[in-house]
Amino acid sequence: MSPLAVIVTMLAYFALLFTISYFAARKADNASFFTGNRKQPWYVVAFAMIGASISGVTYVSVPGMVATSGFSYLQMVLGFVAGQFIIAFILVPLFYRMNLVSIYEYLNNRFGFSSYRTGAWFFFISKMLGASVRLFLVCLILQLLVFEPCKLPFILNVVITVAIVWLYTVRGGVKSLIWTDTLKTTCLLVSVILCIYFISSRLDMGLLQSIRSIGENDMSRLFYFDDYNDKRFFFKQFLAGVFTVIAMTGLDQDMMQRNLSCKNFKDSQKNMITSGVLQFFIIALFLILGVLLYSFAASQGIGSPSKSDELFPMIATGHYFPMIVGILFVVGLTASAYSAAGSALTSLTTSFTIDILEAKDKTETEIKKIRTKVHVGMAFVMAVTIFVFDLLNNTSVIDAVYILASYTYGPILGLFAFGIFTKWHVCDRYIPVVAILSPALCFILQRNSERWFGGYQFSYELLLFNALFTFIGLCLLVKRKQ
Repeated sequence: MSPLAVIVTMLAYFALLFTISYFAARKADNASFFTGNRKQPWYVVAFAMIGASISGVTYVSVPGMVATSGFSYLQMVLGFVAGQFIIAFILVPLFYRMNLVSIYEYLNNRFGFSSYRTGAWFFFISKMLGASVRLFLVCLILQLLVFEPCKLPFILNVVITVAIVWLYTVRGGVKSLIWTDTLKTTCLLVSVILCIYFISSRLDMGLLQSIRSIGENDMSRLFYFDDYNDKRFFFKQFLAGVFTVIAMTGLDQDMMQRNLSCKNFKDSQKNMITSGVLQFFIIALFLILGVLLYSFAASQGIGSPSKSDELFPMIATGHYFPMIVGILFVVGLTASAYSAAGSALTSLTTSFTIDILEAKDKTETEIKKIRTKVHVGMAFVMAVTIFVFDLLNNTSVIDAVYILASYTYGPILGLFAFGIFTKWHVCDRYIPVVAILSPALCFILQRNSERWFGGYQFSYELLLFNALFTFIGLCLLVKRKQ
């Protein structure tokens, strides 16, 4: 696929994206930016949330990971579904009852100012790193398809990519994101389904033949119960999925901003459950696509790329299929990546403005000035982080996302769990120390687990131990006189 074709496809998508963003952002104010005025229909939010939970990492990395992990990722996704129910019936009513703009305000009410700032800063680090990793993947693919053939540097790629994200979120915030995420979900579903269709046709397989072929393929193995030391062991994956989605959705300002944009907590619960169940089937489509991609590569004698993340773009944008397949890939990747980055930029702006700069009690005009400056600052920091990650990257991107989450979301999960499930008060000023020590202990545990525990390897369940260490640390800070 030529660089010109990629550019034209992306420009067409951006034209549609900015049109939707413009109309959604009309008459937008600070409440629209932060909470969508809490007037969004739950079914629209639910459909949008399917796309919101699927980033460019999912779009590119999940099909490639079937070679080494089979369908084991679905074990984790089952945990995601269970976690969505917990969020819907425990966290959503709590946040609506407290009428929160930033969910980390809960920590201020429950523990004190130090806890509040700790939660906000850990979210800032988590979301900035996670969003930058996701957008980094897109920049890599754009560099391969457009910037390298045009002999343009990676830094220019990053600047243009982040500038586009900033432009379509600067006015409407969450109100714009709900409707642009709806576009994203539509593009994702259409692109992955049609890619599956074209690849199956090229392999001369109908629907039933494709299903039979995938079922018989070794890469389609779903459950792993035989070796608890294996990172794919079912209970590791399932429990990690439950607590990962609680941390990365229920305790994440980015995702909860959307869920809190519904009219009331009942509508928000419907949205959470519906989008959670549908997510399982969407991820299954990506894994099915992965098996078909590897089958096609084998049938054509195409060598596997050095990184599994490169499989889908290599085949989709090569000369193996009609140009429509490459166009669908670019549209799906663009939709997933830019929407995820836009929502991250919006939530980072919200959290930094409300939690770090304490602008909630200022006038409407003052808040708008502050958040506009913060929005620019967040875009700059994201661009720098992506460039630095390019210098350091040495792992699969989807693996990097969850490893980072295990370290940075653990203290947030521990703080909220302690606050919700106990009535104890703690010495608030020492909470930042606990939040820093917990990831440090997890790092030591992960580096020595095979030697200490007979070959046991930690996977994403490291998040649970991180939260547990935080919880234990808070128990040590309990005030004697309650």
